[in-house]
Amino acid sequence: MNARPNPVAQPVSVWRHRFVIAVLLCGAIVVLGRAFQLQVFERDFLLREGNKRSIRTVTIPAHRGAILDRRGEPLALSAPVETIWVVPSALLESPAHVTALAQLLGRKPSEFERFLKARIDRKFVYVSEPLSPAEAKRVLALRAPGVFSEPSYARYYPAGEVAAQLVGYTGRDGHGLEGIEKAQETVLAGRAGERRVIRDRTGRIVEDGLEFREAQPGEDVTLTIDLRIQYLAYRELKNAVIQHEARGGVIIVADSTTGEVLAIASQPGFNPNNPGERNSKGTRNRAIVDSFEPGSTVKPLLVAQALELGIFQPSSLIDTGAGTYKVGALTVRDVHPQGVVDLAKLLSKSSNVGAAKIGLTLGAEAVWSGYQRFGLGEPIYTGFPGEVAPRLRHFTEWGQIATATASYGYGFSVNALHLLRAYAALANDGLMPQIRLVRGTRPLPPQRAVSAATAREVRRMLEQVVTPEGTARRAAISGYRVAGKTGTVRKVSENGGYDGSRHQSLFIGMVPAERPRLVGLVMIDEPGTEAYYGGLVAAPVFSTVMQGAARLLQISPDGTDAPELTPVLPRTVAFPAGTHATMEPRT
Repeated sequence: MNARPNPVAQPVSVWRHRFVIAVLLCGAIVVLGRAFQLQVFERDFLLREGNKRSIRTVTIPAHRGAILDRRGEPLALSAPVETIWVVPSALLESPAHVTALAQLLGRKPSEFERFLKARIDRKFVYVSEPLSPAEAKRVLALRAPGVFSEPSYARYYPAGEVAAQLVGYTGRDGHGLEGIEKAQETVLAGRAGERRVIRDRTGRIVEDGLEFREAQPGEDVTLTIDLRIQYLAYRELKNAVIQHEARGGVIIVADSTTGEVLAIASQPGFNPNNPGERNSKGTRNRAIVDSFEPGSTVKPLLVAQALELGIFQPSSLIDTGAGTYKVGALTVRDVHPQGVVDLAKLLSKSSNVGAAKIGLTLGAEAVWSGYQRFGLGEPIYTGFPGEVAPRLRHFTEWGQIATATASYGYGFSVNALHLLRAYAALANDGLMPQIRLVRGTRPLPPQRAVSAATAREVRRMLEQVVTPEGTARRAAISGYRVAGKTGTVRKVSENGGYDGSRHQSLFIGMVPAERPRLVGLVMIDEPGTEAYYGGLVAAPVFSTVMQGAARLLQISPDGTDAPELTPVLPRTVAFPAGTHATMEPRT
């Protein structure tokens, strides 16, 4: 057999060698070029992106200012709290810590583990409600991986439901959502600070102090209300609503000279310390955000305008006949026929016929102008969120019927503060003060509604309303002269007419009548019992509250030696985190 010859080794192609060298050289050039591009041209961009993943800006919450009553009693306070947050992926690496943390937070371990796994891709997850610093310290003592706390402040309301609708409340982020909390947000909130830190992949801070900006605390806000009177007013209003099975109610007490509101509340109410109640109908401050037709409570304003124009005198007589009066297609009726009456008896018996005849004698323009002078056509400008505007059509849109009905309080609407301000003008010798809820701001000068002589004359007439012969004998206060007016208003039905079975019962008055220091309003909405007249339902509440307020403020029966209603210096109050209380103020 012939042997196969050995193959001869072929020389390596010089071009193949050069090609490999060229490829390697090109690859090196590409790598070096890319590195140069990243290090030089894209350095700032990459640095920013890297910082996003390691450098964090930590917000330092600002302490929110307190809300106080005129005597320095706290109505809203901020307490330090901490909220627990976790990095799910880091915490899930330690099942034992997952179980221990769940137990401390009052959660089922299996449910808590599922919660974390569903959010494993997130870097930041809240796992608790705000806790007191002591509770947060116990959680952090576990030294669980990826578990941290975030400091903040929680809002607490020591007066509870008593002042809730006025004070309002804040959201979880600490911003005001309702009431004074919202209206005074820029004053209360302050300015948050911040610091820059470096965190590792689990979120733990490994370096601090890169940059720092100190938080600026918010300022305190002092309201005009007196919590002692507020408590008394709220209690009596709530009792009356329950007693008469009513839909709701409103009460206001104010200083008739300065226009400062000393108490304001409505029913139904709510507890701001219970987040579950914050979406209820009780959050509405109906004294400010709801409107209604004033009914007979405007008759003193009509009489004041008639006296001011000189068309009627206190001794003028008006024939109300048999208690009915035809105005076109409208029949005006009195509950009890009074025959011939003077202006004082017209008010004390609340004659609709007499009011209609006065209004038609004055004319639409004069009636409208009189209401305008008492502020019934302009906003109150309290600054409170949702304040409702009045609805008073221009007199050029009135006919005979509209003029007659407007004369006894129908066909236009106002809120409770409008009526209170108008009666404050009568109490303050014709000067109508600005209504205020917040102290510390310079009030606008009062505007002249009627002359002092007219205001005093109308007050004397209104005293007869609170006598046994008047409609509001239950508004009387032992030892004090009281002047005021009842109103029993039919509510509008769904079909646009007036519902004879649904009423609003009102009483507005002032104490003491000779030199009034206080003016108050009570409105009970849709009393469900047989008694629904203002003199039977609202007047007794007025009597109880105003008697207590006069005693608390040391107002003498003639109103001459009452001290000025000034606040005391605020007290420092320590309100522990996690406490929910309703405070009964000292008397």
